[in-house]
Amino acid sequence: MSRFIPYLSEEAIERDAATLLNEYADARGLTIEPPIPIEDILEKHLKLGIEFDDTHKLFGVPRPAAADPDILGAVFFDDRRIVIDETLDPEENPSKEGRYRYTLGHEGGGHWRLHRHLFAKDPAQATMFGRPAIPSFICRSSQAKKREEWQADFYSSCLLMPRKLVFAAWDAAFPDRKPRVLQPRTAFRHPYVEIRRIDFRIGDDCSETDNEALDRIAKPFAETFLVSPIAMRIRLEKLGLLHREVPRQRVFSGV
Repeated sequence: MSRFIPYLSEEAIERDAATLLNEYADARGLTIEPPIPIEDILEKHLKLGIEFDDTHKLFGVPRPAAADPDILGAVFFDDRRIVIDETLDPEENPSKEGRYRYTLGHEGGGHWRLHRHLFAKDPAQATMFGRPAIPSFICRSSQAKKREEWQADFYSSCLLMPRKLVFAAWDAAFPDRKPRVLQPRTAFRHPYVEIRRIDFRIGDDCSETDNEALDRIAKPFAETFLVSPIAMRIRLEKLGLLHREVPRQRVFSGV
């Protein structure tokens, strides 16, 4: 059954993620540091169960031929249960730990905190006559642009990479505290530190792509926060610490 998902501002989503971290820290009597203990937050604080399964088989959806699954996870609100695709099990596939943690933040952070009230005790969701429970959300990478999926994704980003901790890590790594920007094709004066693309000097054009250059800067932070370099790069861009080009207001200001 489709539900109307109300608009939520980025500020409201980030504020709730920070509130969840503060609730957890107060309840456990500790200081939050990276990497965020997402499993502990979900299992011990929110009392959610986490399990692995073949999500495509579980929900009767053919698995794509590509290596990555389309269905990464699902959440059952009434059962207080999260199911993660077995290919993301970090014990079996350590390289997937970042994707696994992000999916936990998406399901148990985003959907549980932002959308659970929309599914409160709907009789249509109840298990009857031994039939399996119906998931409140089945999260598919192919539907990432849907409002509810974007909200849960952004929540996971804010939860696993909190603004204050990211800025603190940035300041520790770069004492000048300045944002970085990809080196412009045409030189001009601006207040940012430039990132030069690495030239591999093989063939005619083998310099880094924009994403590769930005991911190179994001990678050490990704290792600190135990997320993927792509997720970290997107978060750094969102926070204004990484730029693909000098922001237009800086260009027009003549700085």
